[in-house]
Amino acid sequence: MTEKIKPPFERKFVMFEKAKDVTDPKYGKKPSERSVPELIKKGFINLDKPAGPTSHEVVAWVKKILEIEKAGHPGTLDPAVTGVLPIALEDATRVLQSLLTAGKEYVGIMHLHGDVPEEKVKQVFSLFEGPIYQRPPVRSSVKRILRVRTIYRLEFLEMENRDVLFKVACQAGTYIRKLCHDIGILLGVEAHMKELRRIRTGSFKEDETLVTLQQVSEAYYLWKNEKDEVLLRKVILPVEFAVSHLPRIIIRDSAVDAICHGADLTAPGVLSVSNHISPGDMVAIFTLKGELVALAKATMTTKQILKASHGVVADTDRVVMERGTYPPWYSYKTGKKDQTEQE
Repeated sequence: MTEKIKPPFERKFVMFEKAKDVTDPKYGKKPSERSVPELIKKGFINLDKPAGPTSHEVVAWVKKILEIEKAGHPGTLDPAVTGVLPIALEDATRVLQSLLTAGKEYVGIMHLHGDVPEEKVKQVFSLFEGPIYQRPPVRSSVKRILRVRTIYRLEFLEMENRDVLFKVACQAGTYIRKLCHDIGILLGVEAHMKELRRIRTGSFKEDETLVTLQQVSEAYYLWKNEKDEVLLRKVILPVEFAVSHLPRIIIRDSAVDAICHGADLTAPGVLSVSNHISPGDMVAIFTLKGELVALAKATMTTKQILKASHGVVADTDRVVMERGTYPPWYSYKTGKKDQTEQE
């Protein structure tokens, strides 16, 4: 039997130390120490989308509630579908692309158009685990070309008459409506998706972080009008939470500003690195204080990064931290090392 592929959000990371260093408390700050305006500028909301509105409408409401100009989400939910809809606020939209590789999980009801024994349904479910071919349905916002998507796990939960309750963990871009249709064809009776709820997108799931639009509105009102920020700090998560599914590289303070200016990460700047890194993988670059600096594409494996004394270990792809948060170790005007900083 072929070994099942685990969803990206179930990967466990272990950090390996490459070198030791300390961080200067004068620069940057731990994510938990950010002010509310800083949190809003670089935060995420794990929103429980209600049935009815489109994902775009929900994002527009969040922007209006928080009085911000920019927000976005990593994957549309049909109007009738409910559940986890991560919403990135302001600068946090820069990391939305990373959630496209995070994997998603749903629970739903598939209605069969004919009578089928329970054992046969379970048997057919097992055939849909792993890579599958899918052509997006007619009612979709993408081009209808045949493509491959991975079903990490498809669980039969229970069956009542012709309704089948199931749970599925899958790659982003998988159409569950089409999955139900294809299962019905193989069962010989046809089927359609009756109900669907998304219960996970990467690190965002159905837990204490999941909030409603009403809770977002109430939390913002309390902070804006009564200077009570307790609830808002529970509603808005730091941007670092959104990249928990990615392997990470922790760097020296002296390397931070260069990355913020778009420089690639070189071996001398690395302090520690997680496992599960291969060339081409997206990685998250962090400071010693736990701040997300940038997203990058690895050019080496974990083992190679730990051994490297020079050379580029990751190509900077998307900078998240503002320039000047940490002092420059390199003068961009003179092209020389700043001797006022420790080398």
